[in-house]
Amino acid sequence: MGDILKDIDLKNIWTIVAEYALVIGQALLVLVIGLWVIKIIVKGLKKTLKGRDLDESLKGFVLNLLSWGLKALLIITVLGQLGVKTTSFVAIIGAAGLAIGLALQGSLANFAGGVLILLFKPFKIGDLIQAQDVIGVVKEIQIFVTKVITPDNKEVIIPNGALSNGNITNLSSTGNLRVDLTVGISYSDDIEKAKNVIMETLLSDPKVLKTPAPTVAVGELADSSVNILVRPHATVDDYWDVYFNSLEQVKIALDNAGIEIPFPQRVVHNAK
Repeated sequence: MGDILKDIDLKNIWTIVAEYALVIGQALLVLVIGLWVIKIIVKGLKKTLKGRDLDESLKGFVLNLLSWGLKALLIITVLGQLGVKTTSFVAIIGAAGLAIGLALQGSLANFAGGVLILLFKPFKIGDLIQAQDVIGVVKEIQIFVTKVITPDNKEVIIPNGALSNGNITNLSSTGNLRVDLTVGISYSDDIEKAKNVIMETLLSDPKVLKTPAPTVAVGELADSSVNILVRPHATVDDYWDVYFNSLEQVKIALDNAGIEIPFPQRVVHNAK
């Protein structure tokens, strides 16, 4: 009797082992084939993105997102092959994803903003931009933040969510900037002579662009002076050089031409 039971137990054990070995073998086969297919898909996408004009950090992020997403689906499929109820497993992942999403709302907004900036490219590294009350040269564009170097050499880190949803002025997109200056002359001086002196001074500066040509025009008849608008153009790199040099050279040229630049004066009378 004992021998018969032993034979039955051995047969059952071997049957169970054979069944589970088959299931495990199928799951392993699905896993191996799935990883191979994922590798081919990611490699193909990488080759496709290589020819596109996209930021390298965005390319890497897209490839990693696709790879991990496909691997997660593959793991769920393999667990299903092993008899694990994947419905509850997917529900747990969904709930965890929702909780993480609510906890990281700001970070997700910055991530979405970074993707939009990298895709639509309102500016690029090296551009001078004005945004979020900051003006400076773009040093680095990351997925979550953008780093900007201000004229006084400070690094400002701007969240991409706020950056993508606000106004962005790209001062480098046209290739040059207009320098806005105002110079006052006295009412007794010759306006046309003053304009010619200023224009000659601007054109003698090699950093002042000839196209578009500088503008010199009367802008205002103020209380004590005739204000002349001085508008040379310069490249982004030469902006501040042209700004400061134009102020200095125009003052020197007007002094040499005998044209007065009025300044506030106070007259004091002695009381008798």
